[in-house]
Amino acid sequence: MKCLRALLVAGELSARRGSFLKKDLLQLQRSSSFQNSRLVPVRTIQVSRVLGTSNFAVKKHEKTDKESANQSLVKIEDIFETTSVHEKTKATFQEAVDIFCKQDIRRKGHVEFIYAALKKMPEFGVEKDVNVYNKILDVFPKKVFIPQNVFQKMLKYYPRQQDCAVVLLEQMEHFGVMPNQETRFLLLEIFGNKSYPIRKYQRIMYWFPKFKHINPYPVPTPLPEDPIELAKLSLQRIAADLNAKVTVYQISHSEVLDSGKEINHPHIVGIQSPDQQSLLASHNTEKPIFLEGPFRLWLKSKCVYYYVLRAELSEEHMVEVIDPERNFYYPMHLDIDLERDVLDDYEFYTDKVKEGPVFAMCMVGEENKATLAKWIVGLQETNPILRDIAVIFRLMHRPRELQCNEETENDNARTQAKFFKQEV
Repeated sequence: MKCLRALLVAGELSARRGSFLKKDLLQLQRSSSFQNSRLVPVRTIQVSRVLGTSNFAVKKHEKTDKESANQSLVKIEDIFETTSVHEKTKATFQEAVDIFCKQDIRRKGHVEFIYAALKKMPEFGVEKDVNVYNKILDVFPKKVFIPQNVFQKMLKYYPRQQDCAVVLLEQMEHFGVMPNQETRFLLLEIFGNKSYPIRKYQRIMYWFPKFKHINPYPVPTPLPEDPIELAKLSLQRIAADLNAKVTVYQISHSEVLDSGKEINHPHIVGIQSPDQQSLLASHNTEKPIFLEGPFRLWLKSKCVYYYVLRAELSEEHMVEVIDPERNFYYPMHLDIDLERDVLDDYEFYTDKVKEGPVFAMCMVGEENKATLAKWIVGLQETNPILRDIAVIFRLMHRPRELQCNEETENDNARTQAKFFKQEV
């Protein structure tokens, strides 16, 4: 008890300052309670003036290095813009990925960077390169998102990161890119087995080989860059007759006149089969034929346009129906009236919906009447009857693609809201 009392007294003495300290010690020594006890010299406690004041300022060490502060504020998209100032290639894209990986060892903001990289891939022309996709997968931190116990395996461990990896695999699926073994090893190292990205990888590897050669009319990869070769490929895909002959009527070239004026002559490529030539030779010269177009044709992501030379449907173009008795291939004719329901339409038959004959098709470099007239002149060499038949041009504007952006959607929403308010 004496020791505790001495400690309490020492605390009270330490609170006092200055000259009162010695007087208090003398009074305590003279008191009866401390006559038989040993006095322990009490140390004085010095209070700092800075701590004694209520408004104390903590000195902050300002960073003089402005580059480190600016690096944290740099946007992710600016990384791709700085690396692709002169040109956008595969090397500049990989350089941007390396710059992000070297900025922070923990790869902070890697999900946002991967989404931005997937968005920028078509601009750099690397949307069909499996090595670039593996480079982007390597941005994920390793062995962090792997579940360690049963409960983490039951739940979707780190769902944001797994969804990001699934979006990357879906983009590979969209562009027809087959994952390789490196993709599998990266996914196992990042997310572990039986994760959602691994399941997506397994589905792609199951279905892609089945659909790889399912198209009976495959398109070469990559597509030919020469417009004449691309026109030949397109016309051969449109023509149903394998005996159709592709003819190049004119190669694109430029001509300089005596006056110094330069004239560009576009390419003209046409196709016609022997059956079409015979149909055109039997056409009535008093009835005109029509040149229609342009019509759209898609070859993967490439859109081309073609023109058709055709005639209106008439009785002379109707195909003669062979009597069953004179048909050597199918000598018996069975006309079976199948049971029909009450709501079935008896009047409409698809056989009655017929179009006029098509005599030829072409693709040109420039869409104007002068270029198409040159094609008609070229057809007259193999079809002399065209000199006596009137050709009517039924040209229309090229079909435009629908462009839908956020601004147009917002404008449409505003107009709909105004219209709704007026009705109310």
